[in-house]
Amino acid sequence: MAGTEATLYEIKKGAAWITLNRPENRNALSAILVNELYEHLVNANKDPAVRSIVITGSDPAFCAGADLKSPPGQTIDGGGKAIPYPDVLSGILDSEKPVIVAVNGAAFAGGLGLVGAADIVVTVEDVQFSFSEVRIGVIPAVISVVCLPKLGTHHGMKLFLTGERFTGSQAVDFGLAHRAVPKSELNSAVQEEIDMINLGGPNAVAECKKLVRRVSELDIPQGFAETGAWSVRMFKSEEGAEGMKAFREKRKPAWVQED
Repeated sequence: MAGTEATLYEIKKGAAWITLNRPENRNALSAILVNELYEHLVNANKDPAVRSIVITGSDPAFCAGADLKSPPGQTIDGGGKAIPYPDVLSGILDSEKPVIVAVNGAAFAGGLGLVGAADIVVTVEDVQFSFSEVRIGVIPAVISVVCLPKLGTHHGMKLFLTGERFTGSQAVDFGLAHRAVPKSELNSAVQEEIDMINLGGPNAVAECKKLVRRVSELDIPQGFAETGAWSVRMFKSEEGAEGMKAFREKRKPAWVQED
């Protein structure tokens, strides 16, 4: 819609909330929306006040997939550079700050790439999901890179082949989401995740993101060697020293803000 932002950006309690804001087309991934989403991710990672990032949608949907009238990567009005959608997914994966996706409504096709790339996913229990690409004669190619590691080939094969719909609760069973809650509890459930992240050291949280992805690439001997050295670095870090000192002194570490 002319004159409106395709996304909204707000910092609340140390979290940057990015809201896909094209409800009139169910927050479909247009070139402009993808550009703004990418810019917000970059800005949130640069902001020392931000500890975590939340991506959600303006009701009634989370994201309907690619906007077929203005798909991601297409030249935007005014000739500006269009950000490819894989850059957004990589930006989520590579973000030093945890990315939480709050699925407030239906999530179809390319929109599920955001779900697959996220570190933590909280969904409304009865919303509809679908890898619907096959229904229009295409495939969930790009998003398979981030979704299949969570789904595995067993669930991925059936959901990709059929394009069938499944609920938020089923998404938890399939490994695509972590929590499914009633609609009225979505924001409070997300805030619980934010609050738990804020208890950890900022550097430790960032390193945990790297650790989870790196260990899966290593064989066992290499894994023990690399993670052993990693552990030593963390124990010797300024943050690690503060955390252990706070534990001994029975106080909260410096990074935990008092209410």
